[in-house]
Amino acid sequence: MKIVFMGTPPAAARSLERLLTAGHEVLGVYTQPDRPSGRGNRISFSAVKELALERDLRLFQPAKIKTPEVLAEFKSLSAEITVVVAYGRILPEGFLDAFQNGAVNLHFSLLPKYRGAAPVNWAIVNGETTTGVTTIRMNTGLDTGDILLSREIEIGADATAVELMDRLAAIGADVLVETLEKIDIIKPVPQAHDEATFAPIMKREDGLIDWSMRSAEIAARVRGFQPFPGSFTFHEGKRLNIWSVRAMGADNNDPTVPGTIVSIDDGRLLVEAGSGTTLLIDEIQLEGKKRMAVRDALNGGHFKIGQRFTS
Repeated sequence: MKIVFMGTPPAAARSLERLLTAGHEVLGVYTQPDRPSGRGNRISFSAVKELALERDLRLFQPAKIKTPEVLAEFKSLSAEITVVVAYGRILPEGFLDAFQNGAVNLHFSLLPKYRGAAPVNWAIVNGETTTGVTTIRMNTGLDTGDILLSREIEIGADATAVELMDRLAAIGADVLVETLEKIDIIKPVPQAHDEATFAPIMKREDGLIDWSMRSAEIAARVRGFQPFPGSFTFHEGKRLNIWSVRAMGADNNDPTVPGTIVSIDDGRLLVEAGSGTTLLIDEIQLEGKKRMAVRDALNGGHFKIGQRFTS
């Protein structure tokens, strides 16, 4: 099938690679403009752009998409269908009906749950045990189109958003190819809009740990807020990033103020959380330092029983 592909992050590149392997003809690739990133503000290419350049595909990076000129250029590609995977912008109607088979989107949740920019992250943060991928026939709403295909998977008790996204990207690429293969016979199913939940774009302040939460809730946020915004607290006035934790049950017989270090033993750092629960911290990042195992930080004498992490 002749395709125009629109996507930006590594998960989208996974789908583009799979479409090419399946023999589809990609007439054009749209991705977000290059932007500075990192401490040096160096210009970096999106994963989709890197793949497009590697495969010598025709590449487009419009700064604005809602212009007559961009739409005219888009239509001139004369594809059969538009495929969208985490492009990063809501497409105007003219793009959705530009080609005979319309536009198909791969979304990384089981719609109508977790519509929006960060479905994988919020599924973990909210304690879901399952999630999945869904292909939809796109309309002008935010992930509101009719469902074509979906596939469910277990999240896993220790999964981080990075790990889960990697699994969903692989599964989603296969579901996307299957969707295109069956595009003429799939009967679209309207979403149950009254069951919709939302996964808004994450803000930096979302990563600030609230120690009054139960340890299981904090652990879910640590796993879900990776790689951005991360989870952090403050120790002696300095930021402390927390990368890996384990939730302990409500078995603390002598609860103290949440955020207080209650035990340091054999490379283990145990911190009081809400409702008498405790949080075992395994991996941290001191301000200005690299990620490290808690055991290494303890060897450096950075923490003491009774000290309190603050929000």
